[in-house]
Amino acid sequence: MRAVVQRVARAKVLTDNKVVGSIGKGLCVFLGVAPEDGEREVEWMAEKITNLRIFEDLSGKMNLSLVDEGGAMLVVSQFTLYGDCRKGRRPSFASACEPEKANRVYEKFIRSVSSRGVPVESGVFQAFMQVEICNDGPATLIIDTSGGC
Repeated sequence: MRAVVQRVARAKVLTDNKVVGSIGKGLCVFLGVAPEDGEREVEWMAEKITNLRIFEDLSGKMNLSLVDEGGAMLVVSQFTLYGDCRKGRRPSFASACEPEKANRVYEKFIRSVSSRGVPVESGVFQAFMQVEICNDGPATLIIDTSGGC
């Protein structure tokens, strides 16, 4: 499982010019699923992201988590995170999970984050989406269950 995590002042995702998910202060998470991902990776990723200390405390240090901050999470499915661009000019997506399983894992991730008390909004799996982000910092991290953070 692979995630691009952005600290945001606000973010929203639109499908067919309609807002399907919107948050204020929190994290926008672009989430990609690999074929081998399952419950263990979901729980690890949800725990890691919700407790990652990337919000500033009163002294300006990145010392607070999403849970500490009381922020929300916008989760957007993103199979292109598994795009391999090493050969040729067109990315290969052979390392991405097939859609049916990827959707199940994506939904489990959303439920796992929500079970930790974090308000969660999401995009529409496999839909063409437009994501509007007001990146705060900017603060962007890449997290991978195979390589950690």
